[in-house]
Amino acid sequence: MFRISLLLLACGLTFFAQAQHRPAQAIIREFHDPNSKEVLVVAHRGDWRYAPENSVLSLQHAIELGVDVVEIDLKKSKDGVLILLHDQTLDRTTTGHGNPSDYTWEELQKFTLKNEHGGPTRQKIMAFEDCMQRAKGKVMINIDKGYEYYQEAYEILEKTGTVDHAIIKTNKTYEEVKRENGPLLQSKLAFMPIVNLAKPEAKSIIETYEKQLKPVAYELNFNSDQVLEKSNYLSIPKSGSKIWFNSLWASQNAGHDDEKSVEEKDPEAGWGWLIKHGAKLIQTDRPKELIDYLKKKGLHP
Repeated sequence: MFRISLLLLACGLTFFAQAQHRPAQAIIREFHDPNSKEVLVVAHRGDWRYAPENSVLSLQHAIELGVDVVEIDLKKSKDGVLILLHDQTLDRTTTGHGNPSDYTWEELQKFTLKNEHGGPTRQKIMAFEDCMQRAKGKVMINIDKGYEYYQEAYEILEKTGTVDHAIIKTNKTYEEVKRENGPLLQSKLAFMPIVNLAKPEAKSIIETYEKQLKPVAYELNFNSDQVLEKSNYLSIPKSGSKIWFNSLWASQNAGHDDEKSVEEKDPEAGWGWLIKHGAKLIQTDRPKELIDYLKKKGLHP
């Protein structure tokens, strides 16, 4: 009887662990559905409060939390391997120094990643191909820093069978993207413009993308409520695209951020405000807390 109880407990724990995240195909369907009521959660550089940013553990823990998208950043080694790294240099996030392009992949593997306090860990720099293999079937991946590597990244996405798992983005205009990465815009790869609504050309950038491409989503940044309200952002959902807001820090969202939602215990003025203004994707440094909030609102499974 005792053995049976232990077996049932083990099965229950396994089911609980598996139930924390839904299949990637379900997330992809929601991402591409303009009529979906869900708000998708994007973990900024993985769950970096749990493990080093852009690391295997950070990615895996974000998946276990049940996030929908993990945001990453790309750089390239001396011998052409795409790696996950945010900064131009290795200094802040690894035990290495200088530019990653000065080292081969084998040499980069001799360094370890640092945690959020700058202390060394035993985690190694992750290759982009490894990232996509680990994400396959589990979560979407947003490639942020790395525009200059998108063609090479696409080859890896094809190789790993994860083209539909990925989102690429840039703050460049439609004309620039078409000239530099035109074929990717015609592929099954999801593309998202980044628009700073405070810039005078923001309105025309949105209008051009709506006319020429109809992206699946737009990442919008604004430094005051007035900037958002005076913009043409409301045309985005009308055109069939989704709105992505960042709740990372105040300059991106006029203070309707993670700090307001968590540290100041006022999520209605933080995440709730963003949702009332059309957010269907929120990028956060507090993925667990955001998921809990959305579940209570019936906006996340």
